[in-house]
Amino acid sequence: MNFQEFLQSKMACPPGQDWAKDKTIEQAIDECHRGDWLLWLAKELNVEKRLIVGTAGHCANTVRDLMKDERSRNCVDVCIRYGNGEATDEELAKAAAAAAAADAAADAAWAAAAAEYAAWAAAWAAYAAADAAKNQKQTADICRKHLKEAMIEKWNK
Repeated sequence: MNFQEFLQSKMACPPGQDWAKDKTIEQAIDECHRGDWLLWLAKELNVEKRLIVGTAGHCANTVRDLMKDERSRNCVDVCIRYGNGEATDEELAKAAAAAAAADAAADAAWAAAAAEYAAWAAAWAAYAAADAAKNQKQTADICRKHLKEAMIEKWNK
């Protein structure tokens, strides 16, 4: 299966599929301008949960200043700690639930997310207020730093 067939089989969003056409996975990872797309790809490649959560925490941390509730900021911290092996699944679930409650209280669009992707719950509401293109590039760079090797390894298996 080539990379484009993989994206189709995983029902990648049409803009992502269009952008990635004629690219190898290596080119797509190196050239991708969106951290959310790289996080999605890591999940679809079954990269280790701790690595994805920690990376998502670092991505969410880029918009920390836009988070109005301490529970969201705490969730980011727990995600980063989880990625470093310093927090448990239980701590992650508790932080995700608190962040989801904070998002719901703020009437955020992304109020709830699965515990293993808790940082997204903390970050999505803030994304809308951030300079989206600049933040997407910044988070893509973070994803490449933390996930590239694991994604390529999973692809080659």
